Amino acid sequence: MARTITVIRDTYTEDPGLDTSLSAAILRRVGTGELPETLRIYTPGRYVAFGRQDANVPGYPDAVSLARQRGFGAVERLAGGRAALFHEETLAFAWSVPSDNPRAAITQRFEEIGVILLRAMESLGVDSYIGEVLGEYCPGANSINARLEKKIIGVGQRIFGAATHIGGVIVVNNAALVRETLVPIYSALDIPWKPDTTGSIADEVGAPRDVDRVADVVLSSFEEQFRLEPGYLKLGLVDEAREDAASYLSPA
Repeated sequence: MARTITVIRDTYTEDPGLDTSLSAAILRRVGTGELPETLRIYTPGRYVAFGRQDANVPGYPDAVSLARQRGFGAVERLAGGRAALFHEETLAFAWSVPSDNPRAAITQRFEEIGVILLRAMESLGVDSYIGEVLGEYCPGANSINARLEKKIIGVGQRIFGAATHIGGVIVVNNAALVRETLVPIYSALDIPWKPDTTGSIADEVGAPRDVDRVADVVLSSFEEQFRLEPGYLKLGLVDEAREDAASYLSPA
């Protein structure tokens, strides 16, 4: 029998720290068995999510300041990697998977989400592949690219107790905003990259796409392997996440 995943599509854009805090709160509860396996898929607000490596370089404070000057929040991300950008024409996902031995299945989970995302991109008309494009932002072997030339989706993992967070961002429209915003930020962080490797679904299909429709397609791809059940965020969990949200903000 297929595994059941609870799907949450609630969106909270008023506080960048709340977004990360919600994912962390869900992950903790999935790890303790208080919540079932949960997939949150949603349209985020504007923020730059910095990785642990970013926070350890001299230019990090300048990078945070540059993000905020451009109207983006600055947060410290759950999963690894370098700075990634979220905006209202991207689609974010956070998948919390319970496991008695989460470290043993890291590669398997990357392969699983890769197949799901490839299937969704192909349904949308994108010639897509798994793998890093030389010079991409937030580089990773599990990125999803178009035509082996343009990064469209970034994917990361983080293990927390008896659960794993698999998270990422899909650039649906407006790749130019990602490029323009990250150029000075990556310069401050002293990270070499090629802005023209940044793409979007819209660039590949020749027209803007509705973000909610793209979410539907991704969920349809999940449904080929799993049983999906609609869910919602309980008020108590949201309140707890709000109280903890500031701890995920990058230092001023």
